[in-house]
Amino acid sequence: MKILHVTCSPRGTTSESYRLSRHIIGHLLKSDPTATVINRVVSGDAIPQVDEHYAMSQQASADVSQEGSMAQSEVLIEELESADVVVIGTPMHNFTVPAALKIWIDHIARVRRTFNVGAQGKTSVLHDRPVFIAVSSGGRFSGEDPRQPDFLTPYLKAVLGMIGLHALTFFSVEGTALGPQAVALARSKSDQAVEAHFSALR
Repeated sequence: MKILHVTCSPRGTTSESYRLSRHIIGHLLKSDPTATVINRVVSGDAIPQVDEHYAMSQQASADVSQEGSMAQSEVLIEELESADVVVIGTPMHNFTVPAALKIWIDHIARVRRTFNVGAQGKTSVLHDRPVFIAVSSGGRFSGEDPRQPDFLTPYLKAVLGMIGLHALTFFSVEGTALGPQAVALARSKSDQAVEAHFSALR
């Protein structure tokens, strides 16, 4: 099994989304100790925004360039295609995905490569596989009394579904800006959710 681990928090390995995503990977490795993990860090300037070559290819009837962002896109798509499982660790920024994760998505969601456009609209090209998404948020966006909207979850369901990834499972650690006790409680709650999920699969 090959696991693609995509992380995008500017806090790196100290972030709650990274910690939660590694917890998920730990369970995957328990089920398959021989699995390999490919770490793809997309935070900061790790991946540049799509450029003119990419934009012109998207508007043409065929890819007109393999330079610049097109070459980077191909690397990232091949990395995704080779993965049996995808784990994404992401913070929620301003109710949705951070800019760094959006840039990765812009590279992998590419017409004529991971989706097509025709009379039926957009149709996916990639085959489905499990995708686990570990979300951290300073506020609370789920449960009975959410204090902020959540545009991250529906967006990821829509855009990843467009390229063929539908088997999404979300875990979250929420209220990280509310103090140490809130963080400890949120960690415990998210860890229990992960444990329950993987226990049900055994």
